Amino acid sequence: MLLRTKLFGHTYEFADIKDLLAKANEEKSGDQQAGIAARSAAERVAARHVLAEVPLSALRENPVVPYDEDEVTRAIDDAVNERIYDEIKGWTVGDFREWLLSNKTTSADIRRVSNALTGEMVAGVTKLMGNMDLVVAARKIRVVTHNANTMGLPGTLASRLQPNHPTDSVDGIRAATYEGLSFGSGDSVIGINPSDDTVGSVSRLLEMTWDVIDKWEIPTQNCVLAHVTTQMEAMKRGAPVGLVFQSIAGSQKAMESFGVSVGLLDEAYDLAKKHCVTAGPNYMYFETGQGSALSADAHHGADQLVLEARNYAIAKRWQPFQVNTVVGFIGPEYLYDSVQIIRAGLEDHFMGKLTGISMGCDVCYTNHAKADQNSNDNLAVLLASAGVNFIMGIPMGDDAMLSYQTTSYHDAPSLRQALGLRPLPEFEAWMEEVGLWKDGQLTDIAGDASFFLKR
Repeated sequence: MLLRTKLFGHTYEFADIKDLLAKANEEKSGDQQAGIAARSAAERVAARHVLAEVPLSALRENPVVPYDEDEVTRAIDDAVNERIYDEIKGWTVGDFREWLLSNKTTSADIRRVSNALTGEMVAGVTKLMGNMDLVVAARKIRVVTHNANTMGLPGTLASRLQPNHPTDSVDGIRAATYEGLSFGSGDSVIGINPSDDTVGSVSRLLEMTWDVIDKWEIPTQNCVLAHVTTQMEAMKRGAPVGLVFQSIAGSQKAMESFGVSVGLLDEAYDLAKKHCVTAGPNYMYFETGQGSALSADAHHGADQLVLEARNYAIAKRWQPFQVNTVVGFIGPEYLYDSVQIIRAGLEDHFMGKLTGISMGCDVCYTNHAKADQNSNDNLAVLLASAGVNFIMGIPMGDDAMLSYQTTSYHDAPSLRQALGLRPLPEFEAWMEEVGLWKDGQLTDIAGDASFFLKR
């Protein structure tokens, strides 16, 4: 395939599909670090012009990591619905963009087509979209999942209650959990990043959070975000697990750097279906982030957006309850400033939804990034407008254990109020029952954690 165009008297030619995809990407410090980014705005425009005329079949047939070298590629490609793929394989990437943005194309139409997509196809169309396109297209896609409650219904915005503690203090985490619940955080999950990844410590946190859920009859799920093997062993020993977590990546080599494989996650999924204490059928929780493969020297010369799209394509294999990109967490080496972080957050959310998974976002940045709380607020509003399924809730938006800045317990209520959104329906009913919510808003007792000491 000749990947060439002439722009302003200069001929631009791209070596292959991988090179074309990289050059068509929005400016990202990670791609620059990898030496694969467009060398000028003109080259970026030229790459997009060429990409718009590439058929979807070429993106499937030219994965950024070859089929015979990578189990992630194989798992994604083998899952393609061939009948639906035959209907769309002749579309160009530009045709695909126009179809997604058409008023005639429904959420159900997109969900059907999602079964025929690979990560490269999803990434390709994303590169042709402006930020507004990403908001409009993502908003029309609804992905509904169920565990102890129902995620992704129109008009809802959930929040993960993240009561991290630098020493995994059970009492400290319990207090932070009560505070979060009092603000209406936790309908996505009560999910703790542990500092101690041992079976005993993880089990203690699972037992404490489940005790809170059980005592107060809260329609939500718990999760301790330890390595998946630690969670598997805890489940085998009887610990109460609501969701099984793992960070994933877009290549086999990057997955191996996380200590996981497709086979291991298959095993974890089967174990979850047998041992999770919640209703299901969606038991898995994954986190991703642009730049993770590059940071592990496992990007295979591909750009970070394509590898991120492959994350979502492989995640779909395990029918997750929720997935989120930890968008600004990896650092400015990969997303330099607020402009790049905001763009990546909108890209990731759209790509996850287009792939057919329940997608949220940890709207965040590290302290050495060129970003601030106002830019964090901007991304949160944009994502909520785009129909994001959930965000994070952390005391004051400052994670004392992971040392990064994210969204606070106050932010989900603010977004709900500003945009007319509500908690997940089962959780909203519970909040009304206990007196934290009335007439579509928090009551006067909201924010008082001592409320939970009365039972």
